Amino acid sequence: MLSKKLVSEVMRAMGSKGGKIGGKRSLETMTPEERSARAKTASLAAARKRTAERVAREAAAKRAKKPAKKR
Repeated sequence: MLSKKLVSEVMRAMGSKGGKIGGKRSLETMTPEERSARAKTASLAAARKRTAERVAREAAAKRAKKPAKKR
């Protein structure tokens, strides 16, 4: 009977190896148009993330500059 810990370690090792191969293998089998579409999607996602982070920083800076309201 295999222990859960041993099974977990084996599956983790298999997954990390497959992950390292997967991206390279998919790029080899994709057409130039598919690669371009994937790159465009990744680029747009990165731009959205950068924009969201910038907006959050600007909002935090704006809140920090406002004086406290008097009651």
